[in-house]
Amino acid sequence: MTPLVVDASIVVKWLIPELHSAPARRVLAEGNDLLAPDLLWAELGNVLWKKFRAGELTAEEAGDLLQDLKRFPIRTIPSFGLIGPALDIATRFGRSVYDCLYLALAMSRHCQVVTSDRRLYASLKRSPLAPCLLWVEDVR
Repeated sequence: MTPLVVDASIVVKWLIPELHSAPARRVLAEGNDLLAPDLLWAELGNVLWKKFRAGELTAEEAGDLLQDLKRFPIRTIPSFGLIGPALDIATRFGRSVYDCLYLALAMSRHCQVVTSDRRLYASLKRSPLAPCLLWVEDVR
């Protein structure tokens, strides 16, 4: 199985129909070994909270979706061991440490981060980190 790091922009699309939901679901369908820093759960909780605040979800729906997310085969890796490399990446490339935790994990596992975060992808697609990134529409 091919290891892939999935970020919150991908995982949320597995349950909530959004732009790029279909290609995001292909990540699941391929039988990949899915990895993420443990920060993923906090980010997903925040996405659901934002959708609640925007009136897109009730509190109960947000809670139910959070429970549903636990059924996906994502192996989470403690962020503590990634924080040093993530900070280094963040200071060199001007991205948040949060985003760079995903990149640090991908680099440590010699694989790619699948993302639909357009700003992240656009800011790094011409950088030395480009081989670590996979745009959601390019998942085959």
